Amino acid sequence: MSINAKELDYRVLNEALRKAAGEVTLEDCCGQRFIAAGMTNRHITISGIPGNALGAYLNGAMITVRGNAQDAVGDTMNEGKIVVHGNIGDAAGYAMRGGKILVKGNAGYRAGIHMKAYEDKIPVMVIGGGAGSFLGEYQAGGVIIVLGLEAGNGKIVGYFPCTGMHGGKMFLRSDCRDISFPSQVTARPADETDLAEIKADIAEFCETFGYDAGEILSAAFTVVTPDSKNPYKQMYVAN
Repeated sequence: MSINAKELDYRVLNEALRKAAGEVTLEDCCGQRFIAAGMTNRHITISGIPGNALGAYLNGAMITVRGNAQDAVGDTMNEGKIVVHGNIGDAAGYAMRGGKILVKGNAGYRAGIHMKAYEDKIPVMVIGGGAGSFLGEYQAGGVIIVLGLEAGNGKIVGYFPCTGMHGGKMFLRSDCRDISFPSQVTARPADETDLAEIKADIAEFCETFGYDAGEILSAAFTVVTPDSKNPYKQMYVAN
C-alpha cells in the first residue's frame, strides 16, 4: 500500500498508517513528526524526510528511510528496527530500551543519550559515519557502535563522548588517540572477545548497506565501558 504524505498532518498520517494492512510506503514525506509512534506489526518505507521523533515509543515495527531523518529518531523505542539510508539529526535513540537503529551516514549531537537496557532487551545503535558531541551521554545500557565509514577526515566522534556514562558499552572503529574521554570510563583496544559481541550487528549493518564485514572488523576498535554506576557520586552532599 502507498500513502502520499505531502499534504497530510502527522495525526492524519499516523491514523492512515494504523488502518493500513501489510507493507506501507510513504511518498513525499515532508517533516511530519511522530511518524509510526508506538506502532507494532508494521513495515513502513519512507521516501522524503521524516520529522522529529520518527518511531518514538516504537513497539515492534520496521521502518526504512530512503534518505535523511531529523532529530530524536527512535525516541524511547521499546522494540523494532529503524534503518536510515542517510544521516540523522540530534538525540537519536534517546532513552531507547530495546530494538535497533542502523544509520548509513552520520549522526548529530547526543546520539544514544540515556540509552538503557531493560530485562532481556538490549538496544543497539550502529552509526556508519561519525557522531557529534556528547555521544552516549548518560548511557545506562545497550550498545553504541560507530564505524567512521562516512566521517571523512574528521574525528569519529565530537567532543565529550560518554559524559555521565554508567552502563552499556560503546565500540568505536578507531584507536581513539585523538579523543578525550571522561575519567569515569575506561577506553581500551578491543580484542577478539570484544569484537565477537558485535560481529552479528556489523554483519547486519553490512548486509543492509552493502559493506564488507570482514574489512570493517579488520580495523582497530576501541571499546568504552563505565567504571562506576554512579559517576557523579562525588558531587552529592550525602553519599
